[in-house]
Amino acid sequence: MTIKTHIKGGVLVVTIDRPEARNALSAAMRDQLIDVWTSFRDDADQRVAVLTGAGDKSFCAGADLKEIGAFYASMTPLERREHGEKAPGLGGLTRNFDTRKPVIAAINGHCLAGGLELALACDIRIAADHASFGLPEVKRGILPGAGGTQRLPRALPFGIALEMIVTGAPITAEEALRWGLINHCVAPDQLMEKAMQIANLIAANGPLAVRAARDAAYQGAHLPLEEALRLEQFQAEPIRQSEDAKEGIQAFIEKRSPVFTGR
Repeated sequence: MTIKTHIKGGVLVVTIDRPEARNALSAAMRDQLIDVWTSFRDDADQRVAVLTGAGDKSFCAGADLKEIGAFYASMTPLERREHGEKAPGLGGLTRNFDTRKPVIAAINGHCLAGGLELALACDIRIAADHASFGLPEVKRGILPGAGGTQRLPRALPFGIALEMIVTGAPITAEEALRWGLINHCVAPDQLMEKAMQIANLIAANGPLAVRAARDAAYQGAHLPLEEALRLEQFQAEPIRQSEDAKEGIQAFIEKRSPVFTGR
């Protein structure tokens, strides 16, 4: 198995375990990840996920170029375009799929090419202080095709993102933190501890509320404010009527921790 998983409480930990190849994703690994994320989405007991790579040198190098070159060479340009539009994205996350639950990227080393695109498809990014981030595809005569040209300019100031895209030059973890690409930068031995700390905070919250709040944030991000505020109310009203909402209020009154059931 090159994709390892384990569940601790309501947290699913997913590890890309191919350090000898910088945790590059083969087609078989992509299929494994699609199954993992589908199960995560559909299992109410799994409330948040942490995605990381094995070892301390690379989070993920993206798609395995030894495989992907031959794969695309077997298609016509039209077939490649149709495949890209319909197929599951890199690592099962970058296109045509939404977990509808938070996914935290714990970035333990180089986060380059498709690895950065995969991290950008996660909701929260935490990095070890030796990590680096970049989209070097133009150096190989190609462009980032798993969301890099679209998600990076949404995550960074446009000029900074465009410089990274057209030069292929990486930035450090310190720079990534300064520009807001990552949420936290920690020592390598504290990476998973920090990721699990945040994951456990999320998992302790009402799962219906977390999902609806995440949906509202993404769906409203590019709407005019008045439309986004209406969307927020559309998402909020059913949650107010849920058993979880009643439990949360009652637990506050009784000065105890709430027990949420996702109903």
